[in-house]
This record gives sequence, C-alpha cells and structure tokens, in this order.
Amino acid sequence: MNRVIGIVLIVVGVALAWWGYDIYDSASAQFRRALDGETPWEAWAGMVGGGICFLLGLFKVK
Repeated sequence: MNRVIGIVLIVVGVALAWWGYDIYDSASAQFRRALDGETPWEAWAGMVGGGICFLLGLFKVK
C-alpha cells in the first residue's frame, strides 16, 4: 500500500510543479514581474508543494 501512495504522491507532485511553473511562465506573471518584481504566490505554492510531494513519494516508494 505504501508503494501505491508513493506513486500517487509522485504523480501529484509532478502535476503541482508543472502547474506552478505554468503560472510562473504565464503572460500575466511575466508582466507583473516586469512591473514590480513579484512572483505570484500560486506559482511558488505549486512549485514548492510539488517538490515536497515528489520527494515524499520517492521516500514512500523506496
């Protein structure tokens, strides 16, 4: 059962990281970064949360 949970966490982590990077690379985020230098918090939450889920999944699969 731990292996299945680990695989699900890996898939969710990759999806979250992809979603966060997609937001980070969007036109509105680029415009915002050009004006005030701020990155949307959704982008950071997706990328960091995705990385954490991915790492937790790797440890569960081992």
